[in-house]
Parts: sequence; C-alpha cells; structure tokens
Amino acid sequence: MANQYSISDLAKEFDLTTRAIRFYEDMGLLEPERSGPGGRNRIYSARDRTRLKLTLRAKRLGLSLKEGKELIDMYDSPRDTGPQLKKFLIVLAEHRRQLESQLSDLHATLEEVKTHEKEARNLLSRVEKPANKKVAA
Repeated sequence: MANQYSISDLAKEFDLTTRAIRFYEDMGLLEPERSGPGGRNRIYSARDRTRLKLTLRAKRLGLSLKEGKELIDMYDSPRDTGPQLKKFLIVLAEHRRQLESQLSDLHATLEEVKTHEKEARNLLSRVEKPANKKVAA
C-alpha cells in the first residue's frame, strides 16, 4: 500500500478537506479505485496524488480548474511533449497578461488612495490649527 492513499491521507498531506478532494474527483481530476461495501472506500494511486498536486499548483497559479485539467490531462497522455509545452506556454502567457493588467490596476488604485490620504491630511491639519489656537488663547 506504499503507493496507495486514502482520502484522509491526501487531505492531511495537502491540508484539504475530504469534501474538496471529492469535488476534484467529481471534476474528473482524480479517479480513485473503489473498495468495500458499495464501493464506499476510495483508494487513490500515486497518479491521483500527482494529479492532485498539479491541480493545486495550477490553482495557485490562478488557472481555472478547467485549464488545469486540460494541462494535466495532456501530461497524462503518452504523446509528444512539444504540443503540451506549447499549450502550457500559451496558458501561462495569457495568465501573466491578466496578472499584469490587474497589477497595473492595483498600482493606479494605490496612487489614487495616496492622493486622497494626502488631501485628507491637509484638510485635517487646516481644521485642527484653528482649534489649537483657540485652546492656547
């Protein structure tokens, strides 16, 4: 059972809920064997473990589950790796473009926040000056 894992094993290793793992299974990312009464027990293979690891990596990269599945399925097939790598580069380039756009938007928003902070500080200093003078008098 060295290369077999229970749902609890994978949940613990990857800090996931068993519900999340079942969701990935429902999405076709994992295909555990079934055992026990009515096939209630899931037995995950080393392949399933690797697919889960790659799914989580794709998720961290911000890819959709569909995009992640497409890429993972490509690596599962014994085809030439050239087309797989080209597809991966296309997906990564698009994702990078989206992130760069979001980053640009964030920078613009931060500059706007800084401007409003500066204006608010200036207004506050004007409001507080007359109050301080009255107290001193």
